[in-house]
Amino acid sequence: MSTAALAWSQFRFERRNFWRNPSAAFFNFMLPLIFLVLIASVYGAKNSDLDILVPGLAGLAVMSTTFTALAFNMTFLREQGILKRMRGTPVPPGAYFGGVVGNAVVNAFVQIALVIGVGHVVFGGDLPRNWVTLIVFSAVGVATFACLGIAFAQLIPNFDAAPAYTNAVFLPAIFISGVFYSTEKMPRVLEIVADVLPLKHVIDGLHAAIVSGSGLGSTLDSLAILLAWLAVGVWAVLKRFRWEP
Repeated sequence: MSTAALAWSQFRFERRNFWRNPSAAFFNFMLPLIFLVLIASVYGAKNSDLDILVPGLAGLAVMSTTFTALAFNMTFLREQGILKRMRGTPVPPGAYFGGVVGNAVVNAFVQIALVIGVGHVVFGGDLPRNWVTLIVFSAVGVATFACLGIAFAQLIPNFDAAPAYTNAVFLPAIFISGVFYSTEKMPRVLEIVADVLPLKHVIDGLHAAIVSGSGLGSTLDSLAILLAWLAVGVWAVLKRFRWEP
């Protein structure tokens, strides 16, 4: 079989495996929606608030379903010896990772669609005004955080430490990157830190697509920073990945 066919087979296996745990799958999709419903209900669903919340929570969905999920999964599979056994099979690494990342990509796109759809139907938020910008930033953001998640797993010593390590990155990132409020309201030091991190630029791109309808030409700075982080993630995966515990 070709590498593409093996990647497709691995992807189908990952999808079946994902849905074998329906409770985990349910909460995987519900986290951004819970934030959206609670915050919009408690503080009132004004258009100005939704213009921040919907792109921000869509960005949170991208990071949680790729970076966080893959950092957890890769650490678990490595420490259980599954990656070592997988390495001993004829399946090429590219096909294996293609299936694993493809599964995370599908989950991320489903979550983005749910956040935008619920925001529009329930609270009257905007539908995307520029679909090209939405697709490009969603795809690049997912690819970036998927690679960074796999790379970050190499820093986690064991599965028991995975929640602490991932939350140490995930929680500060979502609070300083404009998920719940505009970064313009933050202290300048935190704003500078957020400008370096990839999540803010995913959110900025999604905001341009959903709220302002801007094209890619006006978001090239954010796209360039995301692509730079993607290159760092790819390099780290290729050079630092460990198959054995």
